[in-house]
Amino acid sequence: MIPWLDAHDTFPPPEFALRDPNGLLCAGGDLSPQRILAAYRLGVFPWFSAGEPILWWSPDPRMTLIPGQIKISRSLRKTLSRKHYEIRLDSEFASVIDACATTPRKGQRGTWITDDMREAYLHLHRLGHAHSVETWIEGRLAGGLYGLAIGKMFYGESMFSHITDASKIALAHLARHLETLGFGLIDCQMSTPHLASLGAREIRRHEFINRIRQLTSTDIPPGPWSIDAATHYHWE
Repeated sequence: MIPWLDAHDTFPPPEFALRDPNGLLCAGGDLSPQRILAAYRLGVFPWFSAGEPILWWSPDPRMTLIPGQIKISRSLRKTLSRKHYEIRLDSEFASVIDACATTPRKGQRGTWITDDMREAYLHLHRLGHAHSVETWIEGRLAGGLYGLAIGKMFYGESMFSHITDASKIALAHLARHLETLGFGLIDCQMSTPHLASLGAREIRRHEFINRIRQLTSTDIPPGPWSIDAATHYHWE
C-alpha cells in the first residue's frame, strides 16, 4: 500500500517509494503549482494515465544529464552546423506540450499528459516556472521539449520530433543554454537508450536528492525565457 494524500498532506520521504513499481511513492493530492513545485524540490514528480488517481514517483536510480557533458555525435554536430533551423524559447509552449501528448511513440499507447496535467503545466508556464525549447524548420514547429526550472535545476518532462533529430537539436541547445546560466543538472527521470546516447547517466536517488537540494536553493526569480536566448552557439 502507498499513502493517500489529502489536500493539506505533505509528501512522504522519497526513500519510502516502492521498488516495484520502481519509485511509486504516493497517490492523491492535487496538481496545484505549489504542490508540483514542492514535489520537484523533493525529487518527486506526477505521472499517471487518464482514469487513474494522481500518482507521484521518485525512482531509484534517476536518469540525469550534466549540461556541460552532453554528447554531440558526429552526425548530430553536422546537423547542428547546417543552421537550417531556428531555436525559440517559450514562444509556443502550449503547442509543444500538445505535440508531446499526441506524437506517436514506439511501444507506447496513449499519453500520460492528461488534460489536467496539460492545464497544470500551462499554469506553471504562465507563472514563469515551465519552459519550452522549440526547433523550427521552414516556419514549422518540427520538434522540441518542455520542463521546469527551479533555481539552477532543470526538470525535463517530455520531448517530441516530427523531423529526424529535431528533439536532439532542442536538447543540445537547452544544454548549452543551461550551462551558460550556471545550471548544474537536468533531470531526465527514466533511463532510455536515446538519452544515454546523449550523455545522460543514472545516479542513485540519495545522490540525486542531495544535488537538487543544493541546486534548487539558489534564489532565481521565475519568469519567461527570452525567445532567442539559446540561438548563438557554434558546433564546429
